[in-house]
Amino acid sequence: MKTRQEEMKAGQVEMKVRQEEMKAGLEKKMEAGQERMEQVQEEMKDLIRAGKEEMRVHVASQVEGIKNHVDGCIGRMEEEVQGVKGKIEEVKTEVQEKMSDLERRLSDLETRPNNFPTNPEFMYSRPTVKPLTFDGLTSWAVFKTQFDVMSSTNGWTDSVKASQLVASLRGSAAEVLQGIPADKLTDLTTIEKALESRFGDSHLTQFYRTELKTRRQEPEPSEKAFKNWLPMWND
Repeated sequence: MKTRQEEMKAGQVEMKVRQEEMKAGLEKKMEAGQERMEQVQEEMKDLIRAGKEEMRVHVASQVEGIKNHVDGCIGRMEEEVQGVKGKIEEVKTEVQEKMSDLERRLSDLETRPNNFPTNPEFMYSRPTVKPLTFDGLTSWAVFKTQFDVMSSTNGWTDSVKASQLVASLRGSAAEVLQGIPADKLTDLTTIEKALESRFGDSHLTQFYRTELKTRRQEPEPSEKAFKNWLPMWND
């Protein structure tokens, strides 16, 4: 009887030992599996980090390419703007030089003594009559006749006549010069044509016709208005 109990007890001990061994083996396998899982997770993290870095590098490369393209476009635009500014400055300088030259010539004509040696272009006798002026309110034809007589008497060249004509203009007549290119302000023909177009007989005829048409459209003009209008036809 005792022997059977001992056998049973020994069997229980052996079973317990086996259970412990199985438990230990299972724990080792679980630990190995856990380690492998952690290793796989780390590998996945590394792959994700590598993918993110690759994507970041790619995006940064694309952004840098776009930035370089935009910078290049801006640089070309700035160069073009500078080129346009340079041309504007050149034209501005040229106009200023021509205006300064014209002012200098006019000043020379007004201040140079008769016995002062000068370029033949400006050699003429000083006017002995009062200088003429034209403001656009008097007859252009009358002024033109007087100016031609004075220039002929003094032996002026066309260049001198152009300078004297410019110097004689006042008021609205002087404003005509604003419509003449700077390089033509010493050209007598160009100046005379501009003044003829603005103040010549053809311009006055059209002006009178417009006035007459306007007056006719007005109902019963007053006697005072008629008296103010009548002298325009008597000039």
